[in-house]
Amino acid sequence: MRILPEILESTPSIAEIRRIIHAHPELRFEEKRTADLVAQALSSWGIAVYQGLGKTGVVGRLDGELGPGKMIGLRADMDALPLQEKNTFAHASQNPGKMHACGHDGHTAMLLGAAQYLSNHRDFKGTVIFIFQPAEEGGAGAQEMIEDGLFEQFPCDAVFGMHNWPGLEEGHFGVVSGPMMASSNEFVINIQGKGGHAALPHNSADPIMAGIQIAQALQTIITRNKRPVDAAVISITQFHAGETSNVIPDTAMLGGTVRTFTLEVLDLIETRMHEIANQVASAFDCKANLMFKRNYPPLINDEQQTEFAAQVMKELVGNERVNTRIDPTMGAEDFAFMLLKKPGCYVFLGNGDGDHRTTGHGMGPCHLHNPSYDFNDQIIPVGVNYWVRLAQTFLR
Repeated sequence: MRILPEILESTPSIAEIRRIIHAHPELRFEEKRTADLVAQALSSWGIAVYQGLGKTGVVGRLDGELGPGKMIGLRADMDALPLQEKNTFAHASQNPGKMHACGHDGHTAMLLGAAQYLSNHRDFKGTVIFIFQPAEEGGAGAQEMIEDGLFEQFPCDAVFGMHNWPGLEEGHFGVVSGPMMASSNEFVINIQGKGGHAALPHNSADPIMAGIQIAQALQTIITRNKRPVDAAVISITQFHAGETSNVIPDTAMLGGTVRTFTLEVLDLIETRMHEIANQVASAFDCKANLMFKRNYPPLINDEQQTEFAAQVMKELVGNERVNTRIDPTMGAEDFAFMLLKKPGCYVFLGNGDGDHRTTGHGMGPCHLHNPSYDFNDQIIPVGVNYWVRLAQTFLR
């Protein structure tokens, strides 16, 4: 593993920044304290700072000393989750009901570490754009920054992202060309029937029975409509109807999520869901209304930039620590919006199995979105060095 000595020396101070951010988590579009911390750090290192893109986003611009050239974007997310932390160590959340349970504190700190190093070593041609994004957790902060003119103001030739990954061995990398994370979509099906006495069901149009049949029929989209080789998930996570045992209600509601790796499969699923909901409900003398919301598109890594990023990773940590065929995940990530606009690559950096949590952690596992999670500070120098080597190689 080829970690630069200067980055190793700066790791304790970057880890301290990470723990400060962890102790003061802020939810989507509320990241003012975090944004100010980032902006002040960048400014102190002589990096031009731009605030307010995507409401609370921060962008740093660093021009190389060898003149104009290509422009690379490096992105980290800043927001926390609405979750009560169960850890009791010194840097645990001081904000009740808010927690950095996905490692965005570590992502921000690692990109700051890279900014600090590159500000001291500007012997490159071109420009590095440090993108500190708000509201990844359900707020589509990437899209907000894009709509605010991110790539018009900073026309990156390519853009890169990174996420810590529990379960992947500490300091190892995982990546795959093409679809790596799924689209995230949500739906609600409202069924209108005709209520009545439960002992006289023939006088009613039962929305519960219609809902049961709709729920079963939706799964046939996965098994009978899409190609077997195209991965997709339809999960019904809510079914609400009725208030008492002897009344057939007027209405029922189904809700859930749809995940796909391509927009073509997503289009197919949404169309078939409308058809099934309406026609099955009609068979039960009911009416159905499907509301379908597309949140995040699938995250699709560019082939050329993935090959480039993989080579950088291999040079940094060795071939044996880089998996270029990692299984895609049905989780979603709004960095996908940036990859719709620019070629680039998103990678996983192994956070280990939780052994880094020595004292003061909760009883739960060190998994993402778990109240016992904590980012592994041991991987900070690996992540910082990856960003540095990626930028230097891209602008060489």
